[in-house]
Parts: sequence; structure tokens; C-alpha cells
Amino acid sequence: MGFCEKCHNMVDCYVVEEQKSKDIKDKNISYMGKEAYCKECDDNVFNAEIRDYNLKKLDIAYRESEDIILISDMEKILEKYNVGKRPLSLLLGWGETTLTRYLNGDIPTKNYSNTLKRVLGDPDYMKELLEQNKERVTEHAYSECKRAIKEISSTTELQTENKIDSVAKYILKNSADITPLALQKLLYYAQSFYKVFDGEFLFKEDCKAWVHGPVYTDIYYKYKDYKYNPIDGSDIEYNDINLTEPEKEMLESIINYFGCYSGKILEKMTHEEKPWRLTRRGLKDDEGSNKVIKKELIENYFTKIKSKYQMLNISDIKDYSQEHFQKIL
Repeated sequence: MGFCEKCHNMVDCYVVEEQKSKDIKDKNISYMGKEAYCKECDDNVFNAEIRDYNLKKLDIAYRESEDIILISDMEKILEKYNVGKRPLSLLLGWGETTLTRYLNGDIPTKNYSNTLKRVLGDPDYMKELLEQNKERVTEHAYSECKRAIKEISSTTELQTENKIDSVAKYILKNSADITPLALQKLLYYAQSFYKVFDGEFLFKEDCKAWVHGPVYTDIYYKYKDYKYNPIDGSDIEYNDINLTEPEKEMLESIINYFGCYSGKILEKMTHEEKPWRLTRRGLKDDEGSNKVIKKELIENYFTKIKSKYQMLNISDIKDYSQEHFQKIL
């Protein structure tokens, strides 16, 4: 419901998504917003909820265009380390209300944003800050945060060694006719998009810029005997897959939106992307190489992709995969 000025009455509305834009600090920011229209006369109707929705979408689009941490990611930090806004501000050496202001919508500087991003993705850095500045917070805040970091470390130690194997097994278990070539590319896209949506990489292994695209060598040697044939998963033990629900949700999206393409198509896709191309710069097309595609390069590229396609949910990955496929035809 909303008040239609043309009808001079409260009316039922229908809502449509619309491409919108706004100039912020001499920069034009585009985003997908919503508008409400009167069902009687089709005139635009003001709706407070839609206004708030559009402001939130604009804020996200602006932050992503400037590579500034999102409010949702700052909230993840508090949850991850079981720490309050005031204690975290003090541990970072900031004013005690600084983080509260940022969570209420103030835009942090680039340096402060980068610090928060590092805290989100690096528990060791958070541990270092906690120990260096523990006198600034209460004993209770210190103990709770320390306990959370310890739990994160314990979980990581249990999962790190076999995480990439768990990811590969999950893909194989929930896919059909996956060749070693396709598996490598699905691992690559899972690693890349998990980083930009969750703030952390899915597994610790680096990938190499081989002739046929990004390759995780441990997984390559494990399944290389299948060559260009689909991997037979009937002999694979699946009961040791160690993944969280958010990790599985990401993998489902990768399987749905990239697993529908052949290994050769996925190879062409990665060949069009900057991380692989920049890492192999100066090499011949068929020249072997063990150069590592740096994680920073992957993060920077896919962060821009997430912003360009205005991805708010992991299902939005579909837009990139479909457009990318059309480009290489």
C-alpha cells in the first residue's frame, strides 16, 4: 500500500526492479533498485520500505566501487570473534565509538577499511591485536575474544589439510560427467567467489597458471589418470567431506552456473580473465609454467566482477557465467 498523489488515496501497488544511478562525490554509481507504482493509474508511489531498500543498495554499490568494507562484513567480524563494537574499536587503537559509527552507516577511510578487511580474513592478525592491546579492554572481553580465536584456529587446523579434497569431492558427488579439466576450473571459481562473498579463501592451496588454465597441482595428480574422460566417483569415499553449510551453498552455485559447461569452455573462460593472463604475461601459448596465480590478483579481479554485476547473493553468479559464456562463443 502507498499514497498515490494522482488518485489522492491509499492504493495497492506493484513493485518493479529498475536500474538506477546517483552521483556521489563526482562519481556516478549505478545499482539495481526498486520502484512502486499505483495499480490504478500506474503513477509512481512513495514507499518508505522501498526508499530504505534503495538507499541500502546504493550504499553497497558505492562501497564496492570504492573497495570499502560492507556493513555486513563488519557485523561478521563481531560475530566471528565474539567481540563488541567498543572493545574492537579499542583493540584497533581507534576511538571507542568509531566502529559504532561505521556500523550505523558512516563510510570508513580506505586505510580503516583495509584494516577491518584484514581482521575479517586473518585470525592471526586479530590475535596479535588482542595481545598487544589487551589492557585497553575488560578481562571478560579479552577472554571471550581469545576463546573465539582459539576455536577458529582449532577448526582451521582440522579442516585445512583436507579442505581442497573435501571441495573436490563435493563437486564430484553433486555433479555429472566432470573431467579433471572441468574440476580444476570449478575449484578455481569456487575459491574466487567464496573469497569475495565470505571474506576468506575456501582453501589454502595456490593455483598455477598452466597452459590450459588455473590448476591446483595436488588435485591434478590425484585425478590425472582420467585425462579427458569424466572422473568415476564410484570408488571415492564421500563420508569424510568436511564443509560448512555456507561453503556447500557456494559450491552448489558454482556447480549450477559453471558446472553446466564443458572443461574446454571453462578453460576458455579462465583464459579471458586477468588473473591467468597477467600471470602468464610474456609466455608463449603452449609454454609450460609453474607460476603461481597470486591470491591478491584473484581477489582484486573477482571483487571488481562482484561489483560490476552487482552481486548481492551467490545466485547472482549466474549473470556473470552466462555473459562470460556468450563472449567466448
